[in-house]
Amino acid sequence: MVKIIIGKKGSGKTKKLMDVVNAAAEKSNGCVVCFEQGDTLKFSITHKVRLIDADHYGIKGFDAYYGMICGVCAGNYDVTNIFGDATLRIGSRDYAELADFLKKVEALAEETKIEFFFTVSANEDELPAEVLSYVEK
Repeated sequence: MVKIIIGKKGSGKTKKLMDVVNAAAEKSNGCVVCFEQGDTLKFSITHKVRLIDADHYGIKGFDAYYGMICGVCAGNYDVTNIFGDATLRIGSRDYAELADFLKKVEALAEETKIEFFFTVSANEDELPAEVLSYVEK
C-alpha cells in the first residue's frame, strides 16, 4: 500500500503524518521508519521510530530516495511501515518523476508487504491523474 497526503505548505500534512507514524509505531511488531529533510520531527515522533534525515545522507532526487528506501528494506526484514515527509523537497518538484517514484514504491510495497505513506506539498489540481490515485482520502 502506498498513500500520500497532499496540500500546500501549512495545511497540516506533517501533523497528520506525525499522528499516523506514532499510531503505526504503537501497532507495529517490527520496525517503523520515517524519512524527513532536516530534523524537524525529532521531538514529535516516538523514539520507537527510526528517523532518517535525508540531508544527512545526501539524498537528492527520486532515484537516490528510492535507492535509500530499498537499502532500508534490504537491511532490515522486519520493516512494517515507511513514511516520508517533504517528498518533493527530497525528490524534486517534477510531478512526472513523482509518479514514476510512486509506481516503483508501489511495486516494492507489493513485494515486501510494507506500508508506505508520504506527504506531498501540492494541491489536487496540480497533480497528474496517476499521482491522484495514491491520495489518502
